[in-house]
Amino acid sequence: MSKIGNPLERLSNVVDFEMFRPELEENMLNHNKKNNAGAKPFDVVMMFKIMLLGRYYNLSDEQTEYQIVDRMSFRDFLGLSSGDKVPDARTIWLFKENLTQKGVVEQLFEQFSNYLDSLGLFINEGQMIDASFVEVPRQHNHGEANS
Repeated sequence: MSKIGNPLERLSNVVDFEMFRPELEENMLNHNKKNNAGAKPFDVVMMFKIMLLGRYYNLSDEQTEYQIVDRMSFRDFLGLSSGDKVPDARTIWLFKENLTQKGVVEQLFEQFSNYLDSLGLFINEGQMIDASFVEVPRQHNHGEANS
């Protein structure tokens, strides 16, 4: 994929996504936890990268989850191996909702966009199309009946 031009690989090579960690951790991590019971949260930087995938590929949360499971390029971009747990659509939605309620979503996307601008880069937003297979009725006429 590198040879044919993987845009996510190029993006990973030019953007240090760790620059978003302080803002994300400040707004998303529960700093008042009394103990470590419960499931360990997904990494906040990875979740932000999932938001980027959803936005720039115009995917619903369900499609984002599916594409992460299905596409090696998405998993590589997120730093996931084939056996790693992938956030489900509800987890993705909840992460976005929490950031939105705290009023930092657009600020983070603006910071990301400004950083790309400073490098002379832009992201061309795309849309992935779902393939649907529809059975077409067959015509059973013989040669003479078709004329």
